Amino acid sequence: MDHAADTYRTDLMTITRYVLNEQSRFPESRGDLTILLSHIVLGCKFVASAVNKAGLAKLTGLAGETNVQGEEQKKLDILSNEVFVNALVSSGRTCVLVSEEDELATFVDPKLRGKYCVCFDPLDGSSNIDCGVSIGTIFGIYMIKNFDTVTLEEVLLPGKDMIAAGYCMYGSSCTLVLSTGSGVNGFTLDPSLGEFIMTHPEIKIPPKGKIYSVNEGNAKNWDTPTAKYVEKCKYPTDGSSPKSMRYIGSMVADVHRTLLYGGIFLYPADKKSPNGKLRVMYEVFPMSFLMEQAGGQSFTGKGRSLDLIPTNIHERSPIFLGSYDDVEEIKALYAEEAKAGSA
Repeated sequence: MDHAADTYRTDLMTITRYVLNEQSRFPESRGDLTILLSHIVLGCKFVASAVNKAGLAKLTGLAGETNVQGEEQKKLDILSNEVFVNALVSSGRTCVLVSEEDELATFVDPKLRGKYCVCFDPLDGSSNIDCGVSIGTIFGIYMIKNFDTVTLEEVLLPGKDMIAAGYCMYGSSCTLVLSTGSGVNGFTLDPSLGEFIMTHPEIKIPPKGKIYSVNEGNAKNWDTPTAKYVEKCKYPTDGSSPKSMRYIGSMVADVHRTLLYGGIFLYPADKKSPNGKLRVMYEVFPMSFLMEQAGGQSFTGKGRSLDLIPTNIHERSPIFLGSYDDVEEIKALYAEEAKAGSA
């Protein structure tokens, strides 16, 4: 037995240790966010286990119901939603939950309430479950002042008011990426320990990337700036090499690759979806928060994504996020279009 190696394995930066270290930076903190995050981590571990066993446990395939978005629900979708709702309510630190799978927001029983609102997509990219492609959970956390008497209007906050956000990707490994407002860190689940270990400290997105990520099947419905930008990626006129196109169709996986390698992820508005396709509160906001914390930016076609104020919990928005310089290019094309339109 290698005692030296075993000793080394106990000096690991686990996600629990990291969150406690962050908490210690704020002497007035009571540890509520730490407790809430530990419940989210537990939910992620549970879903990771279910995803790994899905084919064997007959959890793939459709459950025969349709969710509020009109999408057919997979069995794993329903299971994941229940797991996170139970984990968040039992933390005793939440007052309102907004889930992609539930038409209405869940108001926690006043006896179990805490000061946080959590918006989450329990299983993003679930249409990819049956073919083994990476899927994931996305979450964003707000602090609510009057949590005892909270109303739905008080939950419709801009993304810049978020205090923490993250996602957990279930793929070849289970990776959790988290920001509590002071940078972005990535953790990988070590199955032998049942712990998330820090493997990607202080993630910074490169200022410019070589990859663009978009569903080109929608190209005929795009607006002019998007079409021009993608054309420029393929056929650059400045003598630079063309960008590579990578599109998985699972937002968590596409954004994760963009965060680590740089580049841009686009889901623009088009003739078919004039308001965009991705949901503001539990897809656009958490991913934009992480991207800005890592030194990138996120744009809606009109302005900064985190400045949006949603009018309903399932509102949609276009999104362009990724490396700072790449997003600047598409912003310039939209500014050009607006200028030409007002001339």
